[in-house]
Amino acid sequence: MKWLLLFPLLASSALGQNANADPSPIERALTVMHTEPIPHYKPATQQDKMRWFVSSTVSPSRLFIVGPISSAWGTMRDVPTEYGTHWDGFGKRNGMRLTGVATGNLIEAGLGSIWGEDPRYFRSGQSGLARRAKYVVKTTFLAPGRSGKWRPAYARYAGNVGNNFLSNTWRADSEADARHAVVRCLWGVFGRITSEAFSEFWPDVRKKLFNK
Repeated sequence: MKWLLLFPLLASSALGQNANADPSPIERALTVMHTEPIPHYKPATQQDKMRWFVSSTVSPSRLFIVGPISSAWGTMRDVPTEYGTHWDGFGKRNGMRLTGVATGNLIEAGLGSIWGEDPRYFRSGQSGLARRAKYVVKTTFLAPGRSGKWRPAYARYAGNVGNNFLSNTWRADSEADARHAVVRCLWGVFGRITSEAFSEFWPDVRKKLFNK
């Protein structure tokens, strides 16, 4: 249960922003990546957060593309071995992934509401592939606060870590340990980058392909 120690640290860091305390070295390193506030920013309403939770958990792309591909890859590799390489195993892997994603998103949305952290993705409005790709990576680790200024995405970090360590309590024994949880956390970061890259670039690709 060592992972539980991370949450007081995250909470104290996030709440410390409201106490006018000097930022920590980690906070300074992260906020220096992107400090320009979002133009015409409007804080997320409860409806906005609910829409984000639903779309980030059970959107068509996640249900019918990301989830099946991830589950098929695990089934082909027989990881975890307890599930086997048949359709039943495929279904268990897909269900396990969905419960993990839902747990992480719920933690992020819940803590974000307390800390004033907006989970939504905001497109860069920039031009140039390199600049936009850099923006995607930056905003994977940052989130808008109530003022629209970027700051470390503490609720997102907590959601990623909490989801992957909490899920050890219901995962197959062969992957229910700290080492596998850390690997899943890293994959969670990569998955977030992929998701935000899709949000950044897909509207332009769709416009060129379908003229809309």
